Amino acid sequence: MSDEFVLRVSTSPVMSWIIRHISSHLDPLLFRASNGRFTSMGVPSMPMLTLTARGRKSGKRRAVHLACLEDDGSFLVVASAMGQARHPAWSLNLDAKPDVEVQVRGRRFSGVAKVLEPSEKESVWPRVHRAIPQMKVYESRTDRAIKVYRLTPREA
Repeated sequence: MSDEFVLRVSTSPVMSWIIRHISSHLDPLLFRASNGRFTSMGVPSMPMLTLTARGRKSGKRRAVHLACLEDDGSFLVVASAMGQARHPAWSLNLDAKPDVEVQVRGRRFSGVAKVLEPSEKESVWPRVHRAIPQMKVYESRTDRAIKVYRLTPREA
């Protein structure tokens, strides 16, 4: 399959609906249970993680499965919400309560989340586009400034 075909399918309205309403509930469970080897779509085709944070209002643990980019011992995640008009709820939770738990393939850690400043985002954005080609489509769907978070492991 060509990269262009995969990009079209993965960003189509039908696939966006499936990801938002089905995969988003299953993937954190499958990813955790398989130690990062599987998602609802099979073997991940890009680096992925499951991020668990506390709800800003409820205080309940909330898990979300995201594409990521490893960056100098930390991980970058993008609050694109597949180009929706509003920031995803998980990003609002991180803004309020930045303590997180992260599951990546073969590893779990406690960490802290920090939104990147515009200049920091600008410096990593070309790498984000290469690692997550869907991001260009998501950007075109929204007028909001898409946030990027750095998840940094806590010192043991």
